[in-house]
Amino acid sequence: MSNKPQSLSKLAIQKFKQNKIGLFSFWFVVFCGFIAVFGYLLAPDNSQNANQMHLEIHSKEPGFSTTMLTIPSKEQAKQSFFSSLFFGKKRTDSEIPITSYTVKDNQLEYISYGDGFTKSIDLSLIEKNPSKYIKERTFYFGTDKYGRDLLSRLLIGTRISFFIGFIAVFISLFIGISVGAIAGYYGGKIDALIMWVINITWSIPTLLLVIAITLALGKGYWQVFIAVGLTMWVEVARVVRGQVLTTKQQQYVEAAKVLGYSNFRIIFRHILPNILAPVIVISAANFAAAILIESGLSFLGIGAQPPTPSWGAIIKNHYNYIILGKPFLAIIPGLAIMSLVMACMLIGNGLRDALDVRK
Repeated sequence: MSNKPQSLSKLAIQKFKQNKIGLFSFWFVVFCGFIAVFGYLLAPDNSQNANQMHLEIHSKEPGFSTTMLTIPSKEQAKQSFFSSLFFGKKRTDSEIPITSYTVKDNQLEYISYGDGFTKSIDLSLIEKNPSKYIKERTFYFGTDKYGRDLLSRLLIGTRISFFIGFIAVFISLFIGISVGAIAGYYGGKIDALIMWVINITWSIPTLLLVIAITLALGKGYWQVFIAVGLTMWVEVARVVRGQVLTTKQQQYVEAAKVLGYSNFRIIFRHILPNILAPVIVISAANFAAAILIESGLSFLGIGAQPPTPSWGAIIKNHYNYIILGKPFLAIIPGLAIMSLVMACMLIGNGLRDALDVRK
């Protein structure tokens, strides 16, 4: 029985599957993508931006537990299911950390966690059912300096770091492939002009250029997405240009020209599909670089603005706690950044080996 020849793409997929580290990294990134989309479904604090503050229990260690009294509001915010699923619930209730409580004469008396004072509320406010509104809550990653659940902030913050990778890479590929293909295919003065622009852009420090674009567009995470993407196209353009310069000398390109195909068709139907391997590898590296750049911008205060959670902003708010005996507040988001960036780089290495025809 003769074996059917397999396409290069199927062979590359088989080789990538044999790379256990690369495959594990791929599924880790997929898991992070699931968290980025459905973070509010998984977060213990599913309020918008996981922004429920309890100053009485700020900066607590991981695994800290306390009793939480919820006092419902008379006015409940109307919100659709999909809005609460993707953007968090609009909370109007009040949450109070307490140490103990008793019921006396239609009054619920409780001792506040922060000051230890005894306070009371009318049982009618909680429908005369304390067990429904008093729950034990565990903060598995502890609380930040505002008493917010650090685990929830990390889960929701995944959305910023993950989506900036995708959007920045998409923008860089759209611009870089187009510009690089035109420069490499036409050559001459067009190539010289494009390379002049590329070299000028390349000479400017990436972080400085991102800061300049961000300040021009305004603060916010969408502006950061665009700014990072506009600075990462240069490397893609250089790689594509070099590949096109080599590939356009191939016989199948000359045959396409003889057959009268348009330059647009030759570039995008015949040349680009054959040079995607290095572009895919560099995209994985750019994905990781975009995450690091966004974290740096958030640390500097010009990335995602409060109360939107961001891993870089969490580190910024708590880096001084490293010398105050509570380093976990900065180490945990730092480990999150490191793990996602490392996974992207390992995927890039796995793709490089899988797409290398010499191995």
